[in-house]
Amino acid sequence: MNQPIKRNLQGPAFPTWRQPDGKVVSCTEKIKVLNENLSEIRQLAQDALEDAILMGCDEEQVRKVLNDLVVSLENPYRKRK
Repeated sequence: MNQPIKRNLQGPAFPTWRQPDGKVVSCTEKIKVLNENLSEIRQLAQDALEDAILMGCDEEQVRKVLNDLVVSLENPYRKRK
């Protein structure tokens, strides 16, 4: 169900956004916000990667740090069991 985001020359191709039950999110405004958020995150991550490389950091380490950052995000709306 999770689709990788593939980059093309214009930027990332956006995924089909889905609800937890697998149904497609159909609200145009919601999709617009989700896609804008993803574009902004991608640009910030790209800038961070480029800055780190220009400052002499190891590219693989920076990518791992960015990945770990995403993995560490918490869902504040998750229902407690």
